[in-house]
Amino acid sequence: MILELKHVYKDYLRGKEPVPVLQDICLSVEEGEYLAIMGPSGSGKTTLMNLIGCLDVPTSGEYLLDGKAVGELNDNALAELRNHYIGFVFQNFYLLPKMSAVDNVALPLLYAGVSQKERRERAIAALEAVGLGERINFLPNQLSGGQCQRVAIARAMVGNPKLLLADEPTGALDTASGNQIMEIFQQLSDQGMTIIMITHEPSIAACAGQTLHILDGQLLTGAENQEDCHEA
Repeated sequence: MILELKHVYKDYLRGKEPVPVLQDICLSVEEGEYLAIMGPSGSGKTTLMNLIGCLDVPTSGEYLLDGKAVGELNDNALAELRNHYIGFVFQNFYLLPKMSAVDNVALPLLYAGVSQKERRERAIAALEAVGLGERINFLPNQLSGGQCQRVAIARAMVGNPKLLLADEPTGALDTASGNQIMEIFQQLSDQGMTIIMITHEPSIAACAGQTLHILDGQLLTGAENQEDCHEA
């Protein structure tokens, strides 16, 4: 298993009162799996993604990422885990507007201490892999929405992560651009990449190998994951 969540709860404080957001989440994901998570606004899906992405930690329960107990790590260790294990793709791209495509893609490698020459070589290779080899020096405002998302995917993949997390990756795109992004995701899945994707669009979720639904902080499907967890 690349990740396991065992009886995970997440509460936030409203004043002095705890507000439950996730309740008894049990989930096991094998390496190479392509999983979609669907849920309405306020269902807890973004909180769940933040926990899986080590951007937050559970209030209680256990989260193992590649065998490491995430809840026991400090902020620096969590940042290192994110940098080495996880690639993120967001709906709004989050590209730095004054940096070229190649420099945006190379940025995670800078934080990882990779040399300038290798950063550029790997960033160019990542952009070529998503079909943007001729636009490496373009700024984000010179690219279409679909191209910006491809830059974001290249940035997520340049560090060779074990897990790709995508939060509404086609939400800001037209249908044709969204289909192109899903084709790239399918190629990554075919190459053995583990992908977890949040979406509210059934047609996008259908691209994944499995779809789970979350409502009011509880997973509604994926009974086999829940059973495995409750037997643990």
